[in-house]
Amino acid sequence: MARSTIYNKKQSRRNLTSRIALQALAILPLASSQHTSKRGLAYVGNTHVPDNTLLTSTNSHLSWYYNWSPYPSSQVPSENLEFIPLIHGVDDAELSQTSSAINGLPSSSTHLLTFNEPDGTTDSGGSSISPEDAARAYIDHIVPLRDGDEGRKWAISHPSTTGSPNGLDWLRRYNESCYEIDEENGCPTDFIAAHWYGAFDGLASWLGTLNEYYNTNTSRETPLKIWVTELALPQAEADATVSMMNQTLPYLDELDYVEKYSWFGAFRSGDANEWTGDGVALFDDDGGLTEAGALYMGGDANGFSAGQKGEGNAAAQLHVDRRMLLPLSLAAIYGSCW
Repeated sequence: MARSTIYNKKQSRRNLTSRIALQALAILPLASSQHTSKRGLAYVGNTHVPDNTLLTSTNSHLSWYYNWSPYPSSQVPSENLEFIPLIHGVDDAELSQTSSAINGLPSSSTHLLTFNEPDGTTDSGGSSISPEDAARAYIDHIVPLRDGDEGRKWAISHPSTTGSPNGLDWLRRYNESCYEIDEENGCPTDFIAAHWYGAFDGLASWLGTLNEYYNTNTSRETPLKIWVTELALPQAEADATVSMMNQTLPYLDELDYVEKYSWFGAFRSGDANEWTGDGVALFDDDGGLTEAGALYMGGDANGFSAGQKGEGNAAAQLHVDRRMLLPLSLAAIYGSCW
């Protein structure tokens, strides 16, 4: 999915008022009870200050986020949510500043995502990498980060493909290429990243397929955990999204081989892209939580309800750049019916 115009153009459109408000939020003390939830955010860069106040609330179910880049978002205090860096494609992997940025992150960041939808096109936000090229780049540039060649060891994921037959075929060819390059080690990994856009039953099937491929059908002693890093029900009405969430969230919370998951929708309904539709949004156009948003944040039990707004200077808001919400990978369409 979207790279968020990959580094949000270094957030060049931040204005001074927003920065002051967000810096004030960043110094709030962390709640005494640490987040242990699996739940996180696929964060495209919501620049509405009140929205971010809610998203970074320490009494929510959220514990982590990523933004398709190795650079954390200034809108999200690292004290509240763990930032997970992502190396989007081969070009990024080869840049020395990428590894420098990753190794300069706070110690709370321990996991690294790699190669976003390599089986997808660049127009849809994918990295469009052949399995052979991905295997070579992974071994040359990603594995050293796992080994701590620069002094810090990271837990690394295999590339996150689309949730489709094409994605599974890509992973098979990728792993074959890995062992052609390194017969003994292949492409070592610590966890698996997965994407899913579609109904609950398809999600359960896709996760079962990945678990079978990586764990059941291998001699691996320690099973790999799965992180669902993009998740949504596209082109659906709000009621259908809530119904899907009511099935999906408890399922993922209880599934032992799923370690983390993140919803794609941390923006206002008017900022949703055409492919997803506005039913995925956690906020309505006025900045109030949608019913899905309140549910994802933890609901009444955690102090969140539909229509609730965050605190902050609404006059300081910027509008989300729609280019940050690039169309979803067309390959993911197949995932909704697989």
